[in-house]
Amino acid sequence: MVEGAKKRSDARRNEQTLLEAAAAAFVESGVDVHVRAIAERAGVGVGTIYRHFPTRADLIVAVYQHQVEACAEAGPALLAEGGSPHAALGRWIDMFVDFLVTKHGMAAALRSDDAAFQKLHAYFIGRLEPVCAQLLAAATEAGEIRPGTVPLELMMGVGNLCIGSENNPIYNARNMVHLLIAGLAADR
Repeated sequence: MVEGAKKRSDARRNEQTLLEAAAAAFVESGVDVHVRAIAERAGVGVGTIYRHFPTRADLIVAVYQHQVEACAEAGPALLAEGGSPHAALGRWIDMFVDFLVTKHGMAAALRSDDAAFQKLHAYFIGRLEPVCAQLLAAATEAGEIRPGTVPLELMMGVGNLCIGSENNPIYNARNMVHLLIAGLAADR
């Protein structure tokens, strides 16, 4: 029994390593990066990737969901660290920006007709909007930001500020987002 649990644990660890390697490769080279490059980065054979993710679409979806989950889990953790809820919101938004600006080729893949991608946008909103709402509520309750910010509008605003950042080396989306988050501060 212990041996079986160890195998499942090893399989989870292998999958985690594959997801992290694929995410890094996607950031560096886009979602069309060769599977062999991902395997090399993960230190596994190509067959291992295909055992976990039979198609490229499966791999893209898994990486996307993995990163959404990491961002979703970070919000409550940042609030639990103590300190200013407004600062926690800012750090979470920084993670959200990283998530958005590192999706080279992901947007085109997500707009494709592949059935594997159809539900990802709803999943993304469903997981991250409540986290954003929790952070906004905590900062509002602490009197650090003005009330009335709609979580989805903030996320869309941040997303729009990130558009084009990968194609323009002089545009720094993070600076613009920092201005947006600073602008939420309550008048003192």
